[in-house]
Amino acid sequence: MSMAALSGTHLLQNPDHRINNFATHSHHSLVTSIRPTGPTSVRPISIKCAAVPTTTQTNDRPQAQTSSPDRVFNFAPGPATLPETVLKKAESELYVWRDSGMSVMEMSHRGKDFLSIIQKAESDLRTLLDIPEEYHVLFLQGGATTQFAALPLNLCKPEDQVDYVVTGSWGDKAFKEAQKFCTPNVIWSGKSEKYTKIPSFSELDQLQNPHARYLHICSNETIHGVEFKDYPTPKNPNGVLIADMSSNFCSKPVDVSRFGVIYAGAQKNVGPSGVTIVIIRKDLIGNAQDITPVMLDYKIQAENNSLYNTPPCYAIYMCGLVFEDLLEQGGLKEVEKKNKKKAEILYNAIEESNGFYRCPVEKSVRSLMNVPFTLEKSELEGEFIKEAAKEKMVQLKGHRSVGGMRASIYNAMSLAGVEKLVAFMKDFQSRHA
Repeated sequence: MSMAALSGTHLLQNPDHRINNFATHSHHSLVTSIRPTGPTSVRPISIKCAAVPTTTQTNDRPQAQTSSPDRVFNFAPGPATLPETVLKKAESELYVWRDSGMSVMEMSHRGKDFLSIIQKAESDLRTLLDIPEEYHVLFLQGGATTQFAALPLNLCKPEDQVDYVVTGSWGDKAFKEAQKFCTPNVIWSGKSEKYTKIPSFSELDQLQNPHARYLHICSNETIHGVEFKDYPTPKNPNGVLIADMSSNFCSKPVDVSRFGVIYAGAQKNVGPSGVTIVIIRKDLIGNAQDITPVMLDYKIQAENNSLYNTPPCYAIYMCGLVFEDLLEQGGLKEVEKKNKKKAEILYNAIEESNGFYRCPVEKSVRSLMNVPFTLEKSELEGEFIKEAAKEKMVQLKGHRSVGGMRASIYNAMSLAGVEKLVAFMKDFQSRHA
């Protein structure tokens, strides 16, 4: 966890600092007790944010992201910005968690204190996504990239065929890793069109192998900014749908029952880097290949409740705080409304720029999380990124494989941050068009 986000002086002056409301041991009352009760302010800057009218009603709380003059608007694709209310809650509990006498970072992962943390995190995630009882929830390590190998090792034999839909770099990486452990087929790839679209489901239905053990998709491609708005169905009645949801996990409601496995690195929407969440149907575990490393065996991880070895305890704790925050916002339906509102404002600014800014992605599948765009005058892109950084808007440079710019506007990116970016874009255009 970045110490820049914490007040070390405050902790040193208050070595036994803790929230006083812990007698109730109520997570929701704790979060509420530290939330700002009045409007927040932004330190004066040269770019003014105009109010953007909208007819969409959302349950907007004060945006704590803008309350500190020391914080930037972080548009990074991951590790990404976290809710400031969550960071402040973590700060208050950093030195001593409740009445444990120690930090979460010092706890035994098998002790009652950490067990209460991980169990509450799982319970809240189940509530958020309405996860059925017939699914395990695992908190693992190694990033989503490790799951590229774990999936075929657990679900396939070497000769089993599986289908991959490749809509971007991460889908391509998942396919290439699966080649080591089963017989995967790329049934559709958007590479020839620079990953700017998603195939129709009728097209996929014709392309699928009726004997494929599973159908794998990446629900949102972080680099290229394409997102599945709905999900295909495996042609094999005994096959399962698997989704890498790393960059849009918990950004909107999802019908978990349509999937055999959902997996996601936490560092986009639900926590810091270090923990990967796997939601897997219980009947799919227990058939791992003999060569499967013990740490990649879903059965072993499920039997040990994600505690076979020491897990990323503090990252799991942070995820738990984010889950509480999402529930307090009204759940994922309300979160999705906010995400749609932010994305609409940014995409509209691009579309209304008369070609000065361009988004290459087909409109029907543009991501609500990652917005790539280029400048008509590509030689100005470096200046755009440099000037934006001076206005405390950082990490806007596009991925090295595609260039341009990319604004990642995950759950924790405030509406104020998007409005400031749009105001800057319009000002930049007026000076360089």
